[in-house]
Amino acid sequence: MAETIVGRQPVLEALKAGTAIEKILFLEGVQGKQLEDIRAVAQARNIPVVVMNRYRFRDLVGHQKTQGVIALLSKPYSYSTVEQLLARAAERNEKPFVLVLDEIEDPQNLGALVRTAECAGVHGAIVPKHRSAPVSAAVVKASAGATEHLPIAEVTNIMHTIEELKQEHLWITGLDASGEKLYTEVDYTSPIALVVGNEGRGMRRLVKDHCDFVVRIPLLGKIASLNASAAGAIVMYEVVRQRCGKH
Repeated sequence: MAETIVGRQPVLEALKAGTAIEKILFLEGVQGKQLEDIRAVAQARNIPVVVMNRYRFRDLVGHQKTQGVIALLSKPYSYSTVEQLLARAAERNEKPFVLVLDEIEDPQNLGALVRTAECAGVHGAIVPKHRSAPVSAAVVKASAGATEHLPIAEVTNIMHTIEELKQEHLWITGLDASGEKLYTEVDYTSPIALVVGNEGRGMRRLVKDHCDFVVRIPLLGKIASLNASAAGAIVMYEVVRQRCGKH
């Protein structure tokens, strides 16, 4: 089966973003304003909408939670380049704010981080080609369609990419429980790349060694760590707080 996007909001965002969609499948009998909006945008883009009975629909999607709608993509997800992420900041006349994800393997975490990044005005995310969840239907759904608005660059070597970002005058801040500084003690108003590590292992040692700062979030309860997407969201919005305060 072709690559898919499932769920009402993700499909609607993909349509609005101009994603190459071959056709949209509706489960017979489903209703709602979002479905009407999907049909209208699909019609405007000349994308076929096919209504299927529950047996054929289930054969295609299995046990995925689709909210009664699925989009079949014409081509796989198209990754951006790091240069395009930085160009996006320049086009907006903003100081670069980039999210670097070091081996995030859970599609739910990746999608949640992308969703927060898009909401927080991040200019793009960077993921490694290996040992990272690909931008799949599960990631798109978890991001609520944010993958269609936030460019994601796939790179072979995160350490080399970090050094390239330094050459572009970005400060590299890693998020780790071992950080010497609290996450609120760093100035994020300069060009910044925020590094979030793997859900279980955290940042790899070599990645950590390439960071200018390593920051931590205080943990006052009995649980030893935060979920990667929750931790990333806290620091991304500290960047927003500091930058908005400078306006």
